[in-house]
Amino acid sequence: MDEQALLGLNPNADADFRQRALAYFEQLKISQDAWQVCAEALAQGIYSDDHIKFFCFQVLEHQVKFKYSELTEVQQQLIRETLITWLQAQMLNPQPEKTFIRNKAAQVFALLFVTEYLTKWPKFFFDILSVVDLNPRGVDMYLRILMAVDAELVDRDVVHTSEEARRNTLLKDTMREQCIPSLVESWYQILQNYQYNNSELTCQCLEVVGAYVSWIDLSLIANERFINMLLGHMSVEVLREEACDCLFEIVNKGMDPIDKTKLVESLCQVLQSAGLFSIDQEDDVDFLARFSKLVNGMGQALIASWTKLIKNGDMKSAQDTLQAIEAKVALMLQLLIHEDDDISSNIIGFCYDYLHILKQLSALSDQQKANVEAIMLAVMKKLTYDEEYNFENEGEDEAMFVEYRKQLKLLLDRLAQVSPELLLASVRRVFNTTLQNWQTTRFMEVEVAIRLLYMLAEALPVSHGAHFSGDVTKATALQDMMRTLVTSGVSAYQHTSVTLEFFETVVRYEKFFSVEPQHIPTVLMAFLDHRGLRHTSPKVRSRTAYLFSRFVKSLNKQMNPFIEDVLNRIQDLLELSPPENGYQALLSSDDQLFIYETAGVLIVNSEYSAERKQVLMRNLLTPLMEKFKVLLEKLMMAQDEDRQMALADCLNHAVGFASRTSKAFSNKQTVKQCGCSEVYLDCLQTFLPALSCPLQKEVLRSGVRTFLHRMIICLEEEVLPFIPSASEHMLKDCEAKDLQEFIPLINQITAKFKAQVSPFLQQMFMPLLHAIFEVLLLPAEENDQSAALEKQMLRRSYFAFLQTVTGSGMSEVIANQGAENVERVLFTVIQGAVDYPDPIAQKTCFIILSKLVELWGGKDGPVGFADFVYKHIVPACFLAPLKQTFDLADAQTVLALSECAVTLKTIHLKRGPECVQYLQQEYLPSLQVAPEIIQEFCQALQQPDAKVFKNYLKVFFQRAKP
Repeated sequence: MDEQALLGLNPNADADFRQRALAYFEQLKISQDAWQVCAEALAQGIYSDDHIKFFCFQVLEHQVKFKYSELTEVQQQLIRETLITWLQAQMLNPQPEKTFIRNKAAQVFALLFVTEYLTKWPKFFFDILSVVDLNPRGVDMYLRILMAVDAELVDRDVVHTSEEARRNTLLKDTMREQCIPSLVESWYQILQNYQYNNSELTCQCLEVVGAYVSWIDLSLIANERFINMLLGHMSVEVLREEACDCLFEIVNKGMDPIDKTKLVESLCQVLQSAGLFSIDQEDDVDFLARFSKLVNGMGQALIASWTKLIKNGDMKSAQDTLQAIEAKVALMLQLLIHEDDDISSNIIGFCYDYLHILKQLSALSDQQKANVEAIMLAVMKKLTYDEEYNFENEGEDEAMFVEYRKQLKLLLDRLAQVSPELLLASVRRVFNTTLQNWQTTRFMEVEVAIRLLYMLAEALPVSHGAHFSGDVTKATALQDMMRTLVTSGVSAYQHTSVTLEFFETVVRYEKFFSVEPQHIPTVLMAFLDHRGLRHTSPKVRSRTAYLFSRFVKSLNKQMNPFIEDVLNRIQDLLELSPPENGYQALLSSDDQLFIYETAGVLIVNSEYSAERKQVLMRNLLTPLMEKFKVLLEKLMMAQDEDRQMALADCLNHAVGFASRTSKAFSNKQTVKQCGCSEVYLDCLQTFLPALSCPLQKEVLRSGVRTFLHRMIICLEEEVLPFIPSASEHMLKDCEAKDLQEFIPLINQITAKFKAQVSPFLQQMFMPLLHAIFEVLLLPAEENDQSAALEKQMLRRSYFAFLQTVTGSGMSEVIANQGAENVERVLFTVIQGAVDYPDPIAQKTCFIILSKLVELWGGKDGPVGFADFVYKHIVPACFLAPLKQTFDLADAQTVLALSECAVTLKTIHLKRGPECVQYLQQEYLPSLQVAPEIIQEFCQALQQPDAKVFKNYLKVFFQRAKP
């Protein structure tokens, strides 16, 4: 072996050596006999360096995985012998191998097992067992090999081909017949031998039992000797977590419902008599988390049995199972309420399913009602933040608590389905008690009280947020709580979690303010002062900006008396932050977008006259325009790139803010009614010069493009005079991404104004296409994935553009480009339909082709087009689906085929019998299609129902493909 290259295997080696080692590995993988050198090195223990040993196993792994069939019988035998020799050496070596080497060796054994067990090596496990006997190092390898085999056969995370899945089923069936009982016996011997003196091996063995139990005969494990041993392990500290997991797998095994109930019940009795149900006396939380998972498994297994028994109509057994379930509820509650969230989280599944049973029962017993209440109290208690939660710097623990809260919310929703009255009463009690004394109550209790009110909105669903009408009891309760919330002064509580919960809840129940509008000023002030948009926490300010815009939008009718006051109070928040260093604005530019949108909504929805609205809108937008002009001049002169970027970002924000104010308008009508057209035209004239700025093009163009999209909706044809020069600037030296984002703008204009923009489109059609082709023809590196993806997306955009032009009935835009250009465009569409394995683009291409055939394919179409149909479009309809990459099992591809069928139908419609004759006598015979199939094809094509032909075409190509 190349000793120099091997030096690079050490993780601490320098980059050149590591590069050389990688290259050497690739070289050995292709080499015919390099694996033999590695096999010899392993069998004889030539190298002591761990990284080299690992490397040798990697080379062997590659050989077994990808090139095994190329080896002779003798060579395959050599690999088997190498592994067995290596295994024998493990028991004699003074030091055990590192774990990563043992795991890699186990993987190679498992790969060999999968390849050879059914044919050459039926005694695989017996050979290994005869080598390792009960030697601890040998047993360790044996157990690792078993886990690796299980991973190959049943690992749910690995996607297997149907061929591999069939092979794995056959392997498991053969193992069940030939060796599983012996393997189970070996596990029992290992457990018995090592349970008191080698906890590591015992735990490994328990893991193997847990893994295999899901697919072997359960009676081999679920019997007295095994269960007694496992229960014995439950009281040994170092073994009990693994024993717990092993019992969980046993309980989880699919089986007959009555047998499952018996199994779970017998397990429970033994666990209970061993004192394992006394949760309060156990302080090992890691064990309790596993134990909670086990109890959850037992509970869910019983519930699954109950469901099956009910379905089968066996009411007597179902009743017995229900009693067994009820008997576990007290234990479930103890685990649910446990202060450790992992323990609590692990039992939620059982809890959720139990509530689902109660929901199905016609009436609840007193005990069941008490259980529901106990679950409710537990959920309320567990929703509470603890002292350690870090609100300013949320890390992994905080993220886990947020996830856990989501699980609890599902429980709360389920409780509401079982007993909505009880939930409402409980929340009301907690809420009122807490808010009466909020000044002296800890933040987490105040937060959870408001949170519960918030959660009721989803737990007790209504249509369109109408919580304050309909059911009087519910409406009154919610109205009382909301009134308390906004009048209690709790919005001034000095903790971000309470503040945020207050604003979230106020917005969630915005309909309350339609019923009691007298509270709007109180809440508006909270939004606008130090409690909301001017809070010391940026997190609160940011979230409040969004919530404020939602609040104002939902209450636009009631906002009229406060408009001028609100606009004055938010004035300083609308300022464009200058790109000078050190200036700290209250809101980020993203947050300011919401404030601008809110200002726009307030003005547009007000009851002011059009003149007044126009003045207010001018006051809002003029500072932006003035700042924009100054900043653009500064950018043109800026030398330093960081400074340029900062200025460009600032310019982009100004355009973005102006765009956002227009969201208050739905169409041109509303802009005109408010007298605001002129203001926006002024903005357009102010922003468009940025397109000719040579610096920071990408940032500036993207902002102006977005503004144009909005203005096409708001100003309609008034925008048209600006489009030609804007397009010209945007097409100058642009890249794939620029074009990709520019094309939707042209599509929007084309689809909206159709014939009005035909002259403009005819003029810019070829310049746009030249720009696209130039980018598509740029050479890219072979492995540059992102460049390839950009080109694919640009190709899609190009075809989408052609589809918009043809679909808007403007084929003259293409027709008037001169014969040579027309032909070039048509060929790109044919190419898109056939050559690129991108079903989304192919679908679009067939849509374009069928549209062109519809427009030009008749007797009075352009000269030479009929010829083109037969020479190119008809062949495309066959060549595309016949390609190997055209996967008829893929949904997008089926849609492409469907459009291909439409194209053929349209050709038949326009050309009539001549098309059938061409297919029958010329084209299909040239593809060597059998005469009877040709006949069948032409009959299907002539069917009046297009769906018949679509279905036929799919079958036709499925048969044609090898």
